[in-house]
Amino acid sequence: MSLRAQRGNRMLYRANMLPCDCHAALVMTWKIGNAYTECNHIKNIYLRTMNFSSKLLENAVAEFAKLPGVGQKTALRLVLHLLNQDKQDVERFSTAVTKLRNEIQFCRVCHNISDLPVCEICSSHRRDHGLICVVEDTRDVMAIENTNQFNGVYHVLGGLISPMDGVGPSDLQVDTLIERLKPTDDNEVKEVVFALSATMEGDTTLFYLHKKLKSFNITITTIARGIAFGGELEYVDEITLGRSIATRVPYENSLSK
Repeated sequence: MSLRAQRGNRMLYRANMLPCDCHAALVMTWKIGNAYTECNHIKNIYLRTMNFSSKLLENAVAEFAKLPGVGQKTALRLVLHLLNQDKQDVERFSTAVTKLRNEIQFCRVCHNISDLPVCEICSSHRRDHGLICVVEDTRDVMAIENTNQFNGVYHVLGGLISPMDGVGPSDLQVDTLIERLKPTDDNEVKEVVFALSATMEGDTTLFYLHKKLKSFNITITTIARGIAFGGELEYVDEITLGRSIATRVPYENSLSK
């Protein structure tokens, strides 16, 4: 029996001891010849089949393998890369991660990641505070900011409503959004733009928020959805294509300015 077959048998035997329903996933993972999986139970089984010359090396690989999108082989390459770097570079890397975890803050206004109690966007007088863009997380803020087309402020929900994942409205920053929409002497919100993903969870969240906000005397809009630039119609899904046809615009309005 080959070494690979022996290792595979050991992995499948250990799968019977898993505290989750990952046996079938492990079998499929092994059959396709790829040890990558998001299940940490399976990752640990695979790590135990690798022969490490150092316990410190094994522990470091195990920690890197917990990162999303990082398999065991990639984790091993990353750890070996760090070992080949100068000690000062590794210490800077470690310090940056530690400070990130210990010192990072969330803006008390919009809940975006920030170094200060109030982020630079919310504290800027150049921004239109009467225009709020509602997004799922910080990555969406960064994506919109990179377009240089939005001059308002943001509100980060911290997720989307997903009953399958046990995420409800109470788990999101909905109450603080409603508080921001109440008129004050300093500012009055005129428009709320929903920039949520075009998924089932995104549409569910959008529908819920629209019901909660429609009592306010404000304009509620959502970002346009359609065919991406350079996309071919035969590869576009039916929902996107249907929405593009239903929300068609005059040709003059589609020209880049």
